[in-house]
Amino acid sequence: MKRFATALLASVLLASPVFALDSTQAKKDVATATAAPAKAAPADAKKAPALMDINSATAKQLATLDGIGEARSAAIVKGRPYSGKDDLVNKKILTQEVYDKIKDQIIAKQKK
Repeated sequence: MKRFATALLASVLLASPVFALDSTQAKKDVATATAAPAKAAPADAKKAPALMDINSATAKQLATLDGIGEARSAAIVKGRPYSGKDDLVNKKILTQEVYDKIKDQIIAKQKK
């Protein structure tokens, strides 16, 4: 009697949509799990945006940076040349807060 009850319970559970295993879905799951991982994009496809040179960019280009408007971009142009991008703070052209927003977007190239 105990075996019959266990068998009956198992058949009910397996027939239930919650517990039934769809063989098509199972095959897809196995195929997905064993598929080769997608190749990573080549390094040059993930290029970082070009850095803006504070020694050569126009005031209009500089004004596109976060926190830099017409007045600050004009001050950057007027304060040239810069030996390093941190000169923007050292020469009191920008506050540290504004500089922190744009420091990863700029560079100060030197003339050769």
